Amino acid sequence: MASKARLFAMAMVAGLLTGCAASPSFLQAAGPVAAEQRHLFWLVIAALMVVVLPVFIGLPLVLWRYRRGNDKARYDPKWDWNPRLEFVIWGVPVLIVVLLGIQLWHSTQTLDPYKRLDGNGTITVQAVGLDWKWLFIYPDQHIATVNRLVIPAGRPVHIDLTSDTVMQSLFIPRLGGQIYAMAGMRTQLNLKADRPGSYFGENTQYNGEGFHKQNFRTLAVTDAAFDGWVKRVKASGSPLNEARYRTLAKKSVPDAPMEFSAVPEGLFARIIAKYMQPERRGKEGGQ
Repeated sequence: MASKARLFAMAMVAGLLTGCAASPSFLQAAGPVAAEQRHLFWLVIAALMVVVLPVFIGLPLVLWRYRRGNDKARYDPKWDWNPRLEFVIWGVPVLIVVLLGIQLWHSTQTLDPYKRLDGNGTITVQAVGLDWKWLFIYPDQHIATVNRLVIPAGRPVHIDLTSDTVMQSLFIPRLGGQIYAMAGMRTQLNLKADRPGSYFGENTQYNGEGFHKQNFRTLAVTDAAFDGWVKRVKASGSPLNEARYRTLAKKSVPDAPMEFSAVPEGLFARIIAKYMQPERRGKEGGQ
């Protein structure tokens, strides 16, 4: 029975490790933002181990040393103070908190999702959260896609986000960062892929029946492949007009990614503006 129990436990651990390795995560970073997040994660784990490991190591030693029947252990019932021990107990945690605070402050500045990444040839994308899909508009290329984000590897990507429904959250784990998209508001996210590849993206904010199917693929390709893809979409795709957008905005889960050869000028701004109050909309239009 014992051997069977050990085999079962080993199989469970192997299954969990396999699942973790296969799942998309910032631990398998493919961009500078995710790499910084991974560095911060392991730094925090290492700092916490300074506190946790002595407990797991020291407790068995104390129990063994002061076990019943060990006459060699010192018996001192009136002991209540040891300056060296007190310094370790209080000084080490305080030092860890101070060092982590400094590091977290630095990482907060570094990982600011609104902070532009260094590099030439930034690609701008406008992401619109819908039920239950993502619309990606390329304003400079005048094309759009649904549930497929194509970016050139090695170049910064600036994403403006909004929602034409309830609040949503865009997350591409291996490229790092997570930011909310809200109706009537514009948020920002800056990412970069270090190398070509296919990376999983999703909505992490529950938004109804089709929530679990609202995911997409981010394809990082070479500059030449990106330019070729843009030309192909312009030549073979169908345009996204206002009527088609209204149909697209209805609750549905697309069977496959979609591509559009043209986008109405200012569509992203109009999606935001329709949720604004009339006086604010007029003020925004006058600026």
